[in-house]
Amino acid sequence: MTTMTFTEFQQQSLAEGFDEALERVWSAGAHVPDHGHPFQVKALVVQGEMWLTVNGKTRHLTPGDPFELARDEPHAERYGPNGAVYWVARKAGSPPRHKVPHPAAA
Repeated sequence: MTTMTFTEFQQQSLAEGFDEALERVWSAGAHVPDHGHPFQVKALVVQGEMWLTVNGKTRHLTPGDPFELARDEPHAERYGPNGAVYWVARKAGSPPRHKVPHPAAA
């Protein structure tokens, strides 16, 4: 369980360079299939429970558990019988750069 307040989470996130922080509330049994976001995520579960699947690995998250996602990182979310609430900080940043092989390496 976290003793941090939303205001403290928000202030810390903005000091770390995130663009915004907000609270997300999910209904009981909600499921979000594989998707990605055009921003980096740092989050903290504050109520209920959820399962987060990234790269085929599922984590069960409860109050006090943090999670992070890279920009455009595919993931799925499933929420418990009482739903879930988490605080999330988002950072847009630049789109990922594609590596172009150096001509000498070809």
